[in-house]
Amino acid sequence: MKGRILSYSVQTNSGEISGDDGNRYTFSGQEWQESFLPVRGTYVDFAVTENQATSVFKALEDSTPTGQPGGNFSTYGPVAGAKNRTTAGLFALLLGPVGAHKFYLGHTGLGVLFLVSVLFCGLGLIATVPIALIEGIIYLTKSDAEFEEIYVKGRKAFF
Repeated sequence: MKGRILSYSVQTNSGEISGDDGNRYTFSGQEWQESFLPVRGTYVDFAVTENQATSVFKALEDSTPTGQPGGNFSTYGPVAGAKNRTTAGLFALLLGPVGAHKFYLGHTGLGVLFLVSVLFCGLGLIATVPIALIEGIIYLTKSDAEFEEIYVKGRKAFF
């Protein structure tokens, strides 16, 4: 059966899926068969055992028609090796003035600029500290899907 993840909690290691049949199914983290965490909105393929979703995989294709809720945007969740918004946010807040978050997100040139401005002219802190703080807060307040779309796929460099 196919459906879409409605929610997933790392704390309880459980989530809920809205099946294409109109029913809702709960699942435990042990049933998640991918190398990344389940993300709300991810289109999945799963089996059903006693009203529980089992063997939950990311579906290979999204059958939602474009223009319908859930269609024509990133619904697959991060792939293995994708960037995590929490990691990027913590890098920005804790190591942002030296460009750690820029390096992490693949903006090597900007990371070097941050690093050089702090190392060779301490006045660079005047610019890099506020930028890093603002970016860290923005990263942490975005949803996983928004962060993925804007900063990973869209490669937006600032704010």
